[in-house]
Amino acid sequence: MRERDIEKWLRRQIESLGGLAFKFTSPGNDGVPDRLAVLPGGLIYFVELKTDRGRLTPIQVWQIDRLRQLGCQVRTIRGMDEAKAFIEEVRDAVIHM
Repeated sequence: MRERDIEKWLRRQIESLGGLAFKFTSPGNDGVPDRLAVLPGGLIYFVELKTDRGRLTPIQVWQIDRLRQLGCQVRTIRGMDEAKAFIEEVRDAVIHM
C-alpha cells in the first residue's frame, strides 16, 4: 500500500474521532513528521508515515529525537497494520478521557 493511501485513511479515522489531522510542514526544518494529529482532550501526536518497508532518513530520526526530548508524543507508523493499531490506541485514549 502506498504511503499516501495510508495517510488518507489515517486522516479520515482521526477526523471520525473528532480530531484534526494537519499536514505538517515546517519550512527550513527538513525531516519533520508528516502529520500533526490533534484529538479531543488535548492529545497531540506527531506522526511520521511510511510504507511497510519504508525507512526513516537520518534527518527524520534526528527531528523525531528532538521532539521526544521535548516530551512530545511521536509515532512512526509503518504500513496499514501499524496505522490501525495507532487508531485503536488513540480511540482508547479519547474514550477514557
